[in-house]
Amino acid sequence: MSYALQALIEQIANAPSQRKLCSYYMDAAGDLFASQHWSIYLHGQPGQSGNIEMKGLPDSFIDYYSTFGKNLDQVMQYVISHHAPAHEQIIFTEAAWKQSDLYQSGCGRIYDHEHIMTGPIVGDGKLIGTVNFARTSGTPAFNTQDLLQLSAICAHISAKLANLRSSEQLSLLNPEMGLTPRETQIAGLVAQGLTNAEIAAQLWISQNTVKQTLKRMFRKLGVSARAEMVAKLRIF
Repeated sequence: MSYALQALIEQIANAPSQRKLCSYYMDAAGDLFASQHWSIYLHGQPGQSGNIEMKGLPDSFIDYYSTFGKNLDQVMQYVISHHAPAHEQIIFTEAAWKQSDLYQSGCGRIYDHEHIMTGPIVGDGKLIGTVNFARTSGTPAFNTQDLLQLSAICAHISAKLANLRSSEQLSLLNPEMGLTPRETQIAGLVAQGLTNAEIAAQLWISQNTVKQTLKRMFRKLGVSARAEMVAKLRIF
């Protein structure tokens, strides 16, 4: 695992919010995958709109893709079906890619997506977003190493989003409980059933820090057990 990948994974793990998570990702992903165009798209939670961030592409690409490209994108369809990252060479030969409806309709000819790669962000067993890359003319295709690195990043983004959204739900339900953002984050992971060791690994802190933080949270909330804490946070 390269230092650049490790650094991005650490930033993802420590992101305090979804907005910061996307920002950290967008700042690093283009260089990490030697891409000229890249983006992240997150479906909205119930009652909320989705969010997309792009680099290297005009806003017109959003209209093009939603109107034409999405229905022609076999790479995306593979990602949706398999919940695994893919690039065009998994689906097409080089010649078939250049003749594909997606390439011919504008992805390649208008927006210069010579090579494309997409990865899944998942939650609750379903696709809740994607990360997307394109390399322009004169660049090499994505390869197996790119897919392996993208798979690792997608796994960490998926886990972090689950944590953040769980913490946000707890925080919204219990605005008067007095927990700090880090304590709310840990409460969210406890609610997901993670052990102290798993929480420590995900947040890049020691198990002792998790243990001491939980003791402090128990005192604040007037509880003595993890299940009692989660129940109280969800009730008030």
